[in-house]
Amino acid sequence: MMENPILVDIYRGGVLESFHRGVVCIVDENNQVLFSLGNINQVCYPRSAMKLLQVLPLIQHGGIQKFGFTLEEIAVMCGSHNAEAEHLRVVASILHKIGLTAEYLNCGPQYPSGKKEANALIKADAKPQHIHNNCSGKHAGMLAMCVLKGWPVEDYINPRHPLQQLIMDLCARFFEYPKEQMVTALDGCSAPIFSVPVINQAIAYKNLSAPAAFEPALQEACKVVIEAVSQYPFMVAGTKRYCTDMMNITAPAIIGKTGAEGIFCMSFTQQKWGVCIKIDDGKMLPQYNIAQAIVEAVGLFSAEQLQPLQHYQTSELKNFNQLVTGEIKVNNNLLEALKVMATDNKLV
Repeated sequence: MMENPILVDIYRGGVLESFHRGVVCIVDENNQVLFSLGNINQVCYPRSAMKLLQVLPLIQHGGIQKFGFTLEEIAVMCGSHNAEAEHLRVVASILHKIGLTAEYLNCGPQYPSGKKEANALIKADAKPQHIHNNCSGKHAGMLAMCVLKGWPVEDYINPRHPLQQLIMDLCARFFEYPKEQMVTALDGCSAPIFSVPVINQAIAYKNLSAPAAFEPALQEACKVVIEAVSQYPFMVAGTKRYCTDMMNITAPAIIGKTGAEGIFCMSFTQQKWGVCIKIDDGKMLPQYNIAQAIVEAVGLFSAEQLQPLQHYQTSELKNFNQLVTGEIKVNNNLLEALKVMATDNKLV
């Protein structure tokens, strides 16, 4: 198998020390590939980038009307949150509205992703709970769907549970990929996850902003998800997190969601484009470097507007003494190719 190209370089003292290979795919409204580097048919797991799809059945089937969910609550269902106080408040509110407690969450106890919050637990000699898991919002949303439909809540993460079967069917439609070819595995939070080629993950994020092929209730659900993460990007991640920082500036024109093992997916809602980035070695920082390079290349926002995100494209690397040791930045070949793509599509 041919190697994927180098997308991100790491320099120390001006010398190339290491690098990250991977795949980038951008598709248009008609699923035509506008831009690609690497093997776009490479199969991998969307991981948490799939959360924006997993919440759709709840919205489609009337969950907002039944329980009175707010857009903020929908946003945390889409999120991989830091377990900051506001995140825990919103997840608890979801559980209260559906008449369940945090004990019903089955995502696994996890120290908060936010260092401040994790340190506070340690200082208090308290153990992390399921609600601290970065996926607790997604799981609260899954429990809400079970309550809505009268399904058992005890085994809602079982791949054979009607909830997970419904999610799988919907995901196959959005990925435009046969569910018979999707391998079901378990995500870090123990919920089922499905293997899909990179190009189909890009197609799914295109379908979020161009859902005309779906029934009206599902079209409306897509609009709600985009509105929710656009209005409440803090719920999608949190302090000093790229998803939040990016969407604070770019949403609703550009929305994006990270996934473990080097996945980042985006939807350009005006152009009706879908994007998927996959870093081969699974490192998390390079995906943000590349996502930021794409955001800058398309020219929808000025350099001044994007200035708060500048450190994501080229990031200083520091040692334990906080001395700058080098930098991580997008490979020049990728940057040049992105410029050509933007020019060819008359975006800049």
